[in-house]
Amino acid sequence: MGAVRTVGFWLAAVMGALQAVNAVRAFADPGGFAAYMGLPLADATDASFVYVYGLRTAFIAVLIGFFLIRGGMEALSLMAMAAILMPVGDAILTWRAGAEPATIARHALIAVYVLVAFVFLRRGARRLEGEGAA
Repeated sequence: MGAVRTVGFWLAAVMGALQAVNAVRAFADPGGFAAYMGLPLADATDASFVYVYGLRTAFIAVLIGFFLIRGGMEALSLMAMAAILMPVGDAILTWRAGAEPATIARHALIAVYVLVAFVFLRRGARRLEGEGAA
């Protein structure tokens, strides 16, 4: 499996693992997770929104895992390109909600990480295409 030898594969693996951790955290402690994300719950009964986030995050983690197992570097690169929207949106939402600068910066750094992952995933996909054609 040539994809395992690429930097993009490992950047995506870390993203998938962190998404899985976030899904577990969202279900285990919705109020604490919402505060960590920079959008604390005004009322504990609003935890349903955190559960929705957790489900979507779990889906993303499973999808990343599926593409990693299948060696789908092209699909992972497209997923990363589209996923940049999420941490950028998180940074904007937390900024508008008056979150701590460190929380906003964390979301912005995640966006940079996803952008870097996209670049390396795209390179890896092209390299693997070239190896397959040779």
